[in-house]
Amino acid sequence: MGSSVRELAEKTPTGRDRYIDLLRVASLGTVVAGHWLMAAVTTGDDGRAEVGNLLAVVPELQPLTWALQIMPVFFFVGGFSHALSYRSLSRASKSGSGSGSEGGSVYSAFLRARLQRLLRPTMVFIGVWGAAALALQLLGQGGGLLDVALRLVAQPLWFIGIYLAMVAFTPPLLRLHDRWGWGAFGALVAAAGAVDVARFAFDVPYVAFLNFAFVWLAVHQLGFLRADGKLRLPYVLAGAGLVGAALLVALGPYPLSMVGMPGERVSNMAPPTFALLCHGLWLVGAVELLRAPATRWLARPRVWRGVVAANGISMTAFLWHLTAMLGVYGTLLALDVPLPAPASAAWWAQVPLRLAAAAALTAALVAAFRRFERPGAVRGPGAPAASGGPTAALGVTLCLFGVLGLSMVGFGGLLEGRTAMLIAVHVTAPAAVGMALVGWLLVERAGRGAPGPTAR
Repeated sequence: MGSSVRELAEKTPTGRDRYIDLLRVASLGTVVAGHWLMAAVTTGDDGRAEVGNLLAVVPELQPLTWALQIMPVFFFVGGFSHALSYRSLSRASKSGSGSGSEGGSVYSAFLRARLQRLLRPTMVFIGVWGAAALALQLLGQGGGLLDVALRLVAQPLWFIGIYLAMVAFTPPLLRLHDRWGWGAFGALVAAAGAVDVARFAFDVPYVAFLNFAFVWLAVHQLGFLRADGKLRLPYVLAGAGLVGAALLVALGPYPLSMVGMPGERVSNMAPPTFALLCHGLWLVGAVELLRAPATRWLARPRVWRGVVAANGISMTAFLWHLTAMLGVYGTLLALDVPLPAPASAAWWAQVPLRLAAAAALTAALVAAFRRFERPGAVRGPGAPAASGGPTAALGVTLCLFGVLGLSMVGFGGLLEGRTAMLIAVHVTAPAAVGMALVGWLLVERAGRGAPGPTAR
């Protein structure tokens, strides 16, 4: 049996940055609450369920996304954690082998250590929903909200895919950071800006997809700077990001909302734009300004125990929160409870009840699946086969494309060959599931070497 939350909290090292743990929990929690609130399920004239977006119904609420679109904070936290983890494994490898020749070993051990708590619950989620979708299709069941659910529940997997890329690129980008510091971050920012110029000024096809890398990796790079104590003027970062985003939205082709909106020609999210990068700078600067008072608050034992407990289930809750929300709406439809028009007085009156029910159902799903989020014993790099590094790289690449593809095509039509365009390639749900599964197995295999120093 694993250690209790109280024991884990009491064993927290003195030098641990507790604020980073709080930001990880708060960012995922904000995304979950935002999805629950924005979803507006209605029934059409033909009786079919439709899922709309509250921000499209009430455009005046779109400025709230400048505070609530908080995914950049999670990727910033990821950069901080990845830098510490990779450096720790590198030091363990050098002290254990007496040389720095274990590059592939370090890389494969790093991938497995960082992805263990991410991929295991993700693969369980994919397996459960994939099996359910296949069974429903074989039984001829479907229609209404169920078809919508088979498409929507996979959409948050885009975040998993982007995060996989960040983990995979950490070693080379960390080396660039160690050599160039702020210059490496500046190069990524300049590349993101150049992509938008090519996209909007010259209509270069497909170039916009490069900003899935440049925008998010630039935010990730800020985490490296934070790990080295070089993020010393957060008010400058916040001010520059906020002013830059405001000017781009006011004068450029960028929409006001920092989340994707149905029917818009341009989305700040998919592919990410330079305006979203500025938004990320503003958020990172803002949360850094709150670090001192938040750190004092986290010194309270009860508060810290709450953060420790939330961190232990955060990824499971994120994966299943849309399932819970759609389950609540499905129950209301099954019970013939009237669904008011979105943003009406009756709709707002239902919000607290819907959120409470979604939270309760998410808690039940977390209780069922949380054990897959618990990390196993993570060993440092020992002496795996010479192909460990390439095997790990291939594995994370397959996972990346599989998870991203599934986020686009969804679980519907598993037997019908339904496809979605992933960059310039058509991908089906079975192919996406297969790539994700094989990639995960390769990452697990590559990270299992001979016993080495324990990595924390």
